[in-house]
Amino acid sequence: MTPHVHPVQVYYEDTDHSGVVYHANYLKYFERAREHLLGVDELVRLYRQEGTGFVVYQVGVKYREGAVFGDSLEIRTTVRRASDFRAVFVQEVWRPGGARAMVEGEVHLCCVNAQQQLVRLPAAVLAMIAQRFPEAP
Repeated sequence: MTPHVHPVQVYYEDTDHSGVVYHANYLKYFERAREHLLGVDELVRLYRQEGTGFVVYQVGVKYREGAVFGDSLEIRTTVRRASDFRAVFVQEVWRPGGARAMVEGEVHLCCVNAQQQLVRLPAAVLAMIAQRFPEAP
């Protein structure tokens, strides 16, 4: 399965006192990559026109190697439909040309309406998953 690749530049503000990217910032990198994969315009349309938004249901992260100020990174993302209500994004942080992922994450997203009630994943999102990741279960 070919992942979606989103470039990230590590800035000084991303790092902690030891000069390594603060652990929670990887979740921000993952979020940016998901937004670009799904499409910012589509996410805005879903929210404004359909009243549908994504919420994180579950997240798991494994940290293997820390990035530092000045690093250029790639956030590699694949996604699969886990149910009518949940999509699972498998996301990894790589240095371009690296031998293995530095950070591995799995983020489960659900959709809710304006009243924060669970709703089915939007048809446009399901179509994107099927088209972009046809090998996904």
